[in-house]
Amino acid sequence: MEYAAIRHFADKRYCYAVENGHFLIRLEVKKGDAIKIILHIQDKYLPVKLIDTRQKHIMKLTYSDHYIDYYETIIEIDMVCLRYFFEIEDTSGKIIYYGNHNFYDECITDIEKMYDCPQTLREEERFELPKWAKNKVIYQIFPSRFASDKKIDETIWYQTPIDQNADLKGSLRGIINHLNYIKELGIDIIYMTPIFSSNSSHKYNIDDYYKIDPSFGSKEDLKELVDKAHKLGMFIILDGVFNHTLKFITPFAAAFCPLVPDASIGLLGVFNHTSMDFFAFQDIREKKEQSQYLNWYYIKNFPLIMERGKRPNYKTFSYAYPMPKLNLQNEETADFIMDVASYWIKECNIDGWRLDVADEISHTFWKRFRREMKAIKKDILLIGEIWHFAGDFLEGDEWDSVMNYQFYHSVLDLISSETLCPSTFMENLNFIKGNLNRCLEGYLWNFIDTHDTARFIHSVHNDIKKQMLAASLQLLLPGMPMIYYGDEVLLKGGADPDCRRGMLWDKNRQNKEVFHYYQTLIQIRHEYPVLTEGTITEQYTDDKKGLIYISRHLNIQNIILIFHTQKGTVNLPQLKGMRNLIHNQIFSGNLEDYETVVLVK
Repeated sequence: MEYAAIRHFADKRYCYAVENGHFLIRLEVKKGDAIKIILHIQDKYLPVKLIDTRQKHIMKLTYSDHYIDYYETIIEIDMVCLRYFFEIEDTSGKIIYYGNHNFYDECITDIEKMYDCPQTLREEERFELPKWAKNKVIYQIFPSRFASDKKIDETIWYQTPIDQNADLKGSLRGIINHLNYIKELGIDIIYMTPIFSSNSSHKYNIDDYYKIDPSFGSKEDLKELVDKAHKLGMFIILDGVFNHTLKFITPFAAAFCPLVPDASIGLLGVFNHTSMDFFAFQDIREKKEQSQYLNWYYIKNFPLIMERGKRPNYKTFSYAYPMPKLNLQNEETADFIMDVASYWIKECNIDGWRLDVADEISHTFWKRFRREMKAIKKDILLIGEIWHFAGDFLEGDEWDSVMNYQFYHSVLDLISSETLCPSTFMENLNFIKGNLNRCLEGYLWNFIDTHDTARFIHSVHNDIKKQMLAASLQLLLPGMPMIYYGDEVLLKGGADPDCRRGMLWDKNRQNKEVFHYYQTLIQIRHEYPVLTEGTITEQYTDDKKGLIYISRHLNIQNIILIFHTQKGTVNLPQLKGMRNLIHNQIFSGNLEDYETVVLVK
């Protein structure tokens, strides 16, 4: 047994309350090292000689990733302060005891050698998430190119490829006019990229955060959109780019960001940066040391160095002088962002904020942001954009969840590049599960493309079967699947900005087979909560046959999911005769190229 791989801390990641009186305990061991783990618990303040509070709980192997087995158990206790240790049996039959970061050959009896977890503290720190959002289906809209309420030139609307700043006259009114379409698809949540005043089509270089861009409509249009969506049982989430910088394109970027390898890549600023045209920075440029906004930024000295090829004398993003970094340690600056975020909740009753490039902001700021937004609307949903593991932002006091880029990259590698086998794919997902609070599983935003990435259909070279397999993984596994507008009708497009083409409203251009497939999967997801909430009774992968097999149970519902990730035919005679919900027909026992089945008896 490899002792160095055994890991546990009495903190929010390994020991936390899941509901009143119930606590989850997690232990990590090297993959394949243990055959049995028992959790021993007792009350710290009640001596055994007075009341024997000792209990034993067999821990379950819940997840496995590339290197680690994650064992968990949920215990129901009524103790002032929990003390506990682990009994670990390895494959040779050897038993060791693990408590308070030390190993022992004999069973631990001294409570000072056990882990210490005060129950009262842990219950107060329970992760509270908006119940309305769990496992809901999201539809991402790029407003300028989704739908228009104006008369448009069809040739321009469907132009290919599309220019970075091409204005296709999309509007909030256009979205309102297509709410029935979105509802018919089965969508629960609409998420829109920025809609505030800006001189671009993408609106990430915002100049007035209290104003809807006139090309999109007005605040009254947003209110109407939210109201009508709510009446249809849908929710609205806005893009929280309150102080985002201007987007710029290499080769300009190359001069200031040498780490950008591709001259076609557009760079976005981050949440704590502004453009040079932002009112506060403009005031500093004009009034210098006399500006009332001097402390909104990190200015070293004057005159400001704002020349291409020279390092600015103020903090920026990636040494790019048009991207001055906001000083969020300054209370006035932080207050401004808080006011903008709260304004749209109060004025239009929005249901959530997606927080752009949110990992470049301090934990201190996000803790305050969460407190203040939740005080205005308790069940507001706060989703961070972060392209890597975000565990330290997801401990119950900052974001509610994140865009799940680990899922995106894993699906891409499994289906597009085919560099992942099914077992590795599942191990990637299990790493996320094993390192986050269990309640987050139903809140991770699972996507296969966005406004920042090439369309998935482009990545798989227009292979419709592969697109449908990716949609199956996205929509049939737990989480909040996010469909990028047009995926459901096979809208094509390469890397940004080509991934932002005008929505296919011409029915002759739409792929009706793919639309029906998406619609069916969403319907199954809604009708069978066992898909997202059910206990996994069996799960395995077969890399040779390219299979992912998952069996789940919830109340009277039993379901089997099988994803076939390769070309060729796979025969599963033991499942022949079950009903495949996707096609509503009896399963023949054969799986074809990249096919998914959802089986019930």
